[in-house]
Amino acid sequence: MARLHTMIGELTGDIDPADVEVLVGIETDRGPWVAAVVTAGYAVLAVNPLQAARFRDRLGVSGAKSDAGDAHVLADMVRTHAHELRPVAGDSARAEAIKVVARTHKTLIWERTRHIQRLRHALRDYFPAALVAFDDLAATDTLELLAKAPTPAQAARLTTAQISAALKHARRKNVAEKAAAIQAALRAEHLSQPEVVATAYAASIQALIAVVTVLRTQITGLQGQVEAHFGQHPAAEIIASQPGLGPALGARVLAEFGDDPHRYTTAKARKNYAGTSPITRASGKKKVALARFIHNDRLIDALMTQAFSALRTSPGARAYYDRQKARGANHNTALRQLANRLVGILHGCLKTGTRYDEATAWSHHAANVTA
Repeated sequence: MARLHTMIGELTGDIDPADVEVLVGIETDRGPWVAAVVTAGYAVLAVNPLQAARFRDRLGVSGAKSDAGDAHVLADMVRTHAHELRPVAGDSARAEAIKVVARTHKTLIWERTRHIQRLRHALRDYFPAALVAFDDLAATDTLELLAKAPTPAQAARLTTAQISAALKHARRKNVAEKAAAIQAALRAEHLSQPEVVATAYAASIQALIAVVTVLRTQITGLQGQVEAHFGQHPAAEIIASQPGLGPALGARVLAEFGDDPHRYTTAKARKNYAGTSPITRASGKKKVALARFIHNDRLIDALMTQAFSALRTSPGARAYYDRQKARGANHNTALRQLANRLVGILHGCLKTGTRYDEATAWSHHAANVTA
């Protein structure tokens, strides 16, 4: 950073610093380098790598690529198209802290899902009866029993007392009935592998169970950190008042949107960044509206989850979803349109500093239906 400041100082010479504007183009919007450049007072423009690649093709078609050439492309983009590039958001330190813990929390959840799928595939190859016996491979009782009896022969020797103990530890209901059903499934005939192969699979299964167990513990612990950081943010009350948003999901939405009050000038701008609003493609007499496939995966995942949850908690959201379905939209399309509407509601609440109100949020759509 000191070398950069020196270089810029040499280029500006005796010009008054107040009259100097330094623009920085960079293919990321996070990290210590970006924070240092922003703190120095430079205008930092985050350039999507896809934009840079397309701009590079305008300057040459040979396909040549180098770091120096990429730097030249970024500098040229900033010089000629600064008005069309997005400045790095001025999020607060609290929002950055929420982003760190919320993203790590979600990453661990995704990792747990991946390991559960690996566990499922392994069981299908050598112990298909376990998939019949256990509906939820991520459940505490399932992991406990599989760790205790990872081979078909060992599982067949499990007693109802051992199975019942695991079910009680997981606080299951109808323990006796479920224990009998699990024991019957584990002792049923099924396609199997040779003993030596089953033993090898059992070792891999126990390793996967150990990883999943650790991930579950860390996810639970980190969720407390997510909720604690989110609860300290000034906008937490407004965001948590939205239908379908709890502390953990609200933290993810806040983390991905950021809290820069000047970043989204309109609800449309927030919807475009969210990836919930459609894009229009028109050529001649043909004009179609399509879903956006270029978006923030973490944000769209949180918003779609919110929309699905809102169907149970908000009558207005449910009615809006049903109207989209009545028009012929499938489930995913109707859910994305609901998510788009909820983003607009969230934007209005944040701009006005007001909590969510069911009647106000859906009054316009209710009026249209009545009319």
